[in-house]
Amino acid sequence: MDAKKYRMLYMGTPSMSAGLLKYLLESNWNVIGVVTNPDKPQGRKQILTPSPVKEVALEHNIPVYQPIKIRKDYEWAKDLNIDVILTFAYGQIVPEAFLQYARLGAYNVHGSLLPAYRGAAPVQRAIMNGDSELGVTLMKMVKEMDAGEMYGKESFSLPSTANCGDAFELLKEAGIRLVEKYLPPVLLAKEEGVEIGVPQDTSLVTIASKISPEEEHLPLHLSVKDTLNYIRALAPEPGAYLFFRSNKLKIYEAKEVKEAFSLPAGSLISYQKNLVLVLEKGAISLTKVQLAGKKEMDGKSFLNGARLQEGEMAD
Repeated sequence: MDAKKYRMLYMGTPSMSAGLLKYLLESNWNVIGVVTNPDKPQGRKQILTPSPVKEVALEHNIPVYQPIKIRKDYEWAKDLNIDVILTFAYGQIVPEAFLQYARLGAYNVHGSLLPAYRGAAPVQRAIMNGDSELGVTLMKMVKEMDAGEMYGKESFSLPSTANCGDAFELLKEAGIRLVEKYLPPVLLAKEEGVEIGVPQDTSLVTIASKISPEEEHLPLHLSVKDTLNYIRALAPEPGAYLFFRSNKLKIYEAKEVKEAFSLPAGSLISYQKNLVLVLEKGAISLTKVQLAGKKEMDGKSFLNGARLQEGEMAD
């Protein structure tokens, strides 16, 4: 198949999406433009920073479009003569009228094995639920969120200690395999007027809603296993947190402690030179943390600096 003959508009924002864009360019797809979210201030100095997808596009002299709200600003694409739209973690709801600009259709690499985990946070929700098999689905973009027909899936195993950042890296590789395997036959069939998509079984649909700021606050009533999954799901960003001495203490990594403690949930203690958080149903060792305004550190370093007092709590 001659990938050069298809004028593709690519839509994406984060690093894993940039990885797929690199693959497309290396495979001679004719990417005529990239749509990504606006530059965002980052770091302590709040320096305006382009998305990873924009950086790749600029390196290859590809035009970049950054509408603040694409549902209100999309008519600029009308005259681009688009054959296909491909999206991977763009980050905005795309209006149906915009999708119609693509002669051969608009397709999305969704970060779940549909129809499970439709929505904005499929990977985080899957890890929170303790899923060991994750994947991606190539689907047709339609008006209803993540409800389009499916053309193929690629799955992978996620180690029990892997966090969301690790999953995104595996997701990137799965997304590349997915597009390489399934997009060419989809476009060839579309040119011949044949629809090869498979409808989703609506009885199996689950929703993966966006992680709200309130959900970043780590609950203390979960089991040890569920607590560890919760921490993995929010690491490395945004990070699950508790309040300690009126400051946010972010927890990026933890492991189970077998010892039982007769202390209230939220107690922070030093146990065998490890930083231990007592839960309602067990305890965990906090192995990688960050107190607001400080650098990320291991639990032992935190203990050395914090000098915990008896009865100190995190909530």
